Amino acid sequence: MSSPSKRRDMDVMKLMMSDYVVEPINDGINELNVEFHGPKESLYEGGVWKVRVELPDAYPYKSPSIGFLNRIFHPNVDELSGAVCLDVINQSWSPMFDLLNVFEVFLPQLLLYPNPSSPLNGDAASLMMKNKEQYEKKVKEYCELYAKKGDSSGTLTDDNDEDVTDDDISDGRSESSEDVAGNADP
Repeated sequence: MSSPSKRRDMDVMKLMMSDYVVEPINDGINELNVEFHGPKESLYEGGVWKVRVELPDAYPYKSPSIGFLNRIFHPNVDELSGAVCLDVINQSWSPMFDLLNVFEVFLPQLLLYPNPSSPLNGDAASLMMKNKEQYEKKVKEYCELYAKKGDSSGTLTDDNDEDVTDDDISDGRSESSEDVAGNADP
């Protein structure tokens, strides 16, 4: 590649030509919303999330920022901000990776193999380690409540927080997203 901007253009075009629904934000290609489906044969199967992607000027040499816009119950996703704690994006990013890798490999693996020992959502991590059955029930409950195709009622915005009752979600939430290097600012 002759320049980062050409590579960015190519990667965004590849993502748009794939099976993903991609919505550019502000008529540019540095910020995108991508429709992401939970991996088959996982607790998240059937869920559809809107994922925000922000490409830094130095992309692909610097990793993209990735964040879920609608709620997801997962030890490595901050429930309040949607920020993702994913080592390959945060610390091990390489220009060999592209946006398709993020959606076809990295995010599916994150959902298939959560890491409760490095949590952004302490409640999810604790529940996963102490009561796997309750954890699985809560994941599926969140999928039903917040991850339906075409339903934006579970997006992480101040406007929609009023619609969520304490009965819908657990009382305690993780507030730590400092461990997310280079990802969605809370």
